[in-house]
Amino acid sequence: MQPTNFPNFLLKISKTPLRVLDACIPNSSYIALDLSENNKELQAIDVSSSSKLETYITNYISKHDGKIAFGGYNEVRTIYKRSHYFNEETAKERNIHIGMDLWCDANTPIFAPLDATVHSFKNNTNFGDYGPTIILKHHVKDVEFYTLYGHLSLASIENLKVNQVFKQGEPLGFLGDATVNGDYPPHLHFQIIKDLEGFSGDYPGVCNKADLYFYLNNCPDPNLLLKLDF
Repeated sequence: MQPTNFPNFLLKISKTPLRVLDACIPNSSYIALDLSENNKELQAIDVSSSSKLETYITNYISKHDGKIAFGGYNEVRTIYKRSHYFNEETAKERNIHIGMDLWCDANTPIFAPLDATVHSFKNNTNFGDYGPTIILKHHVKDVEFYTLYGHLSLASIENLKVNQVFKQGEPLGFLGDATVNGDYPPHLHFQIIKDLEGFSGDYPGVCNKADLYFYLNNCPDPNLLLKLDF
């Protein structure tokens, strides 16, 4: 069963913010970060270097007295040009991000935002890919949907089992570093998915312009749950 207005359903699941990071961290510690092609500061950064991009993000968070940078939903980015994984065909270049990124330190614990079972998990090892990834299945008021957690540590999936139960707020895993997470600064890619389309342990987190309408409908804004700037 799916509601006629899935985004509105997600928004109303909880009046208070749901959390994939430590629930004690207030919204005021989350700093919005623009990594789009419109950010002119990035033109002076070698974004193909995970260490240089990490320095930029770390300095940005510090400058704004925050703990975590967040953003990226429906954001057109140039950082994917470094990877053939996103650009095998020029006409179908994938450069629009359809999840939310939460940028913070490696080994930061990740928590289940809602009661869930493990649908699938996988180490997606392409350059620029997710690295270790977990997909959770949720049932809320007879509605089934999924959430994806990318760029985790290898330890996060080592002892995991399909159908394993996680209660809301229970630790799910930890963030990985650039050596395992697709060569990115440490961050969580968090994505809501209505229809997994048969995928297992993986689902596109970046799409091209031609497919954008479908993916925005199938993967609504994660901030409907997290409510970071509401």
